[in-house]
Amino acid sequence: MKPNASQVAQEILKIISKDRLRTNILKNHEQKALVFLVQRIPPWIKPDHLTLTGFIGSLTVLLSFILATYLSRYYLLLNILGFTINWFGDSLDGRLAIHRNKSRKWYGFSLDLSVDWIGTILIGLGFVIYTEGVGELLGYGFVVLYGWAMITTLLRYKITGDYTIDSGLLGPTEVRIIVSAILCIEVFVKDSLVAVSGLACIILLIVNISDLLKMLKVAAGRDEKEKDQITEAEAKTVSHLKLIICRSIQAEQTEHQCH
Repeated sequence: MKPNASQVAQEILKIISKDRLRTNILKNHEQKALVFLVQRIPPWIKPDHLTLTGFIGSLTVLLSFILATYLSRYYLLLNILGFTINWFGDSLDGRLAIHRNKSRKWYGFSLDLSVDWIGTILIGLGFVIYTEGVGELLGYGFVVLYGWAMITTLLRYKITGDYTIDSGLLGPTEVRIIVSAILCIEVFVKDSLVAVSGLACIILLIVNISDLLKMLKVAAGRDEKEKDQITEAEAKTVSHLKLIICRSIQAEQTEHQCH
């Protein structure tokens, strides 16, 4: 019996999502979109092309800041296109590689993380260019806090072996939407960017601290588990050594009796 479109989509979703856990609010909608898109990307487009596309999206967001600074703040609306392009490239590069069975796990992981970090720096730079005074500090704070979130993701991967790019209900997609919304508000409510961005940085700080505490709890549990495993292994080793010594003594006694 030939599988229907729904069954095919579920199978593709299972394959392209096997290497990461998702907990974000838009998870279901986003995954359906990814399944739809990976089946329709032309063969000549490679995963690295999509990584480059995501980076171009970050450059577009930076351009929106520059144009808004020197021409008109209405150019901030260009960020919507930039973040959309960034989502398309960043979300699909690894999924496309897995779908085509051409995944290079550690190459892709290293490249994707590096490009994401450079993209974050570019967006923070745009923020600094557009704003003045406290706003410049908030741009710097955004880069630092997002970098902290990326470090937490790496540490969680190292400690648990599970790779997730989300912080609870918030993932990169939600962050893109929030930042884009903040920039759109600035277009229609001038000088609102500093206040709203300050609130966003505070929320991101709270999320980072919460994630850190959760991760430390998991790390402490792993330490205890490994400690118990080491203690058990040492106990087995000691028991084995005692057995060898006892057998050696018995052999010597037997040999002595024979003489």
